[in-house]
Parts: sequence; C-alpha cells; structure tokens
Amino acid sequence: MARLGLREWLTVGRVIAGGTLTRTEHAGGACDKFEQELAGFAECPHSLAVSSGTAALISALQACGIGPGDEVLVPAYTWMASAGAVLQVGAVPVLVEVDETLTLDVDDLETKITSRSRGIIPVHMLNRPCDMDRILNIAQIHDLKVIEDACQAIGIRYNGQVLGTLGDIGTFSFNQHKNMTCGEGGAILTSDAQLFDRARNAHDMGLGFRQANTIDPDEIFLGNNFRISEIQGAILRVQLRKLQSRINRMARRVTMMADMLNSGGYPVAKLHGQGPAASLVLTFDAEGEAIQFAERRGARRLFDTSKHVYTEWDPILTRKMAHSGITPWAWAGNRNGPGPESCPKTLDLLKRSCAINAMPDVPMPVVRYLAKKLAA
Repeated sequence: MARLGLREWLTVGRVIAGGTLTRTEHAGGACDKFEQELAGFAECPHSLAVSSGTAALISALQACGIGPGDEVLVPAYTWMASAGAVLQVGAVPVLVEVDETLTLDVDDLETKITSRSRGIIPVHMLNRPCDMDRILNIAQIHDLKVIEDACQAIGIRYNGQVLGTLGDIGTFSFNQHKNMTCGEGGAILTSDAQLFDRARNAHDMGLGFRQANTIDPDEIFLGNNFRISEIQGAILRVQLRKLQSRINRMARRVTMMADMLNSGGYPVAKLHGQGPAASLVLTFDAEGEAIQFAERRGARRLFDTSKHVYTEWDPILTRKMAHSGITPWAWAGNRNGPGPESCPKTLDLLKRSCAINAMPDVPMPVVRYLAKKLAA
C-alpha cells in the first residue's frame, strides 16, 4: 500500500489555490504533465489518465472494438473487475486457470480459445508478471488483442520492459492498495495511436466538444465519463517520482526474505521473466500447511482474499446484470457463464499458497527480524 506525505499535501494545496479542479484542456495542467511523465517512465508513446482501474479496462476494451458476441480470456485469479469490465462492454469472460506462478496458465489458455475469442487479459497479480512471451505469440497466431491488466503491478518490469507496455494496450489502478495511489484513479498505456485515440473517446463523453488532438472527429462515438481531476493528477505526479525507489525497496526485501525462506526449506513459488522480484509467494503441498503458515505475521493465505477468487464473483456466476435485457452470454451464443467448478487447479493453488508482505516502508533490520520469525 503506497503512502501519502507532505509533498502530496503541498501539491494538492497548489491545485486548490489555482482554483481549477476539473482537468484542464490546455497543455500544462497536472493531469497532462502526469500523462507525459508516466509515458516517459514506461518508455511508451501514449498515456491516458482515467478515474479507476476498472475505467481503464472498460476504455481499453472499447478501444479494441470488443463487444457483444465476443469472448475475452481472463484468469480465474484476479480482482473481479477484470471479468466484470468484459461484461460491461457486452462481451463474455472465459475463465482460464493460473499456473504455479499464480498468473495466467498459457497451456490452459490455448485450450479455451474459440472462434469467438477476440482478446486476452493477462493479469499481473501481486506484482507477478505473466508469461508474456508465450501469451503474445499465441495472440499473434490467433489474431487476439492483448489488454494487459497491470493494476497490481505498476512499475514492475518483465525482462526489462515495464508491464502494461508489452501488449496492445495496458491498464493500471491507483487505488489505496496499489504501488502508487491517489485514492482512486487509473491509466492506460499504448504504442498504437489509433487505440489511444479510441481510448480517449471511450473515457470522455464530451470529446465531441473537446476535439483537440483527435485523429478523426467524424469517428467520435458515445463515451463514458471516466475523466480524472487535477487534484488526482497532482498527487500522481508526486507518487510517480517515488515509484522506482519504492519498487527497489520491495525487491531488496523480497530477495532477502526469499533467500532466508529457501534456506529454511520453504516452497517459494517461481516467477516468469528475468530481473529482481517484487513479490514473494509460498505454495505448500497441503492446504493445512498454508492455513497454519498464514497465522504468522506478514503472511496471508491467497484463498482468503475475497473477490480475487472467482468463486466469490456472485453477480458474474449468477449472471445478474443491471437489467434483465442485458445478456452478454446470450449475445455470444454461450448461455453458460463461469461456474464454481470452472477452474479447479486455480482453487487448489490458492488454497495452498500464502503471500508474504514485502514491507517496503519498514526498516530493513525489522524486516530481517520478521523474516527470521517467518522462516523459523
């Protein structure tokens, strides 16, 4: 969970003193500067700030032209918005198992692709990268859009590249529990100018009145109201400057704890990609071992994380939308939505796995002491 401090307080004060809280349309506002700085950090040409991670996913799906009749492949372990956003655009989420890294199982992914498949949402849960090399290869073979859900992994790299920049379009969340925060907020990154233009349209219902930098004003469609405020943009600028040092602290602590736990014979889960890890998970042989280990300070069992487990996605499992006439499953010719038994391998892994808090804001001597207690 990212922290806010004096610098955020001061920058918000300057925005309030300036008298403009709604995002300004001219260059030079806080949101505009944040987007430029995020694009520079990620080495990606196009960046768009939006109101939440869910808003980013919906806008990204609409940018990719995904809608009724389409299927999108989503991992069974993620915040329910990854699947919920798919339904919000009229498409159907198809659940895919996760592998031993707790990210999308590429072998299962291949078996779930159908003639209706239009996209893949690889979710980099817990700062843990998906196997993007294989996912991108499969997407190219089957002509599928890759919408990266990097909401829980802002700033993390896969083989040197920032997550969210490897697929067609990437999404981020800046709520209270992420690597950087403004309370609520999100962002989109893409190297595709046309996708960026459509994402801008999707996030702003008033784009028809604000046509600056729009590629083709005649193609403007009805968007949403997912715009972010200048207060949020100002906070995010400060948070972005802190992000890399925060990730470096996480990596140092995770490396130290992983070494200690490995030496103690604990089953540290592997990661995809090269580079310093910023996430630590233990996967035991038996569920009882995970339950017992989760009682230790700094550990939590992944099966106990509520809406991140697909069996807890009640509105999706029961296919309840805001109106009975909104039936994405029928539009896709697939009346059977995800069920409690859709991904048994995922449930088994989550029941046997515990995540270890990286504790980036805790002094290293204290982390070392707690790690010894964990590894005892």
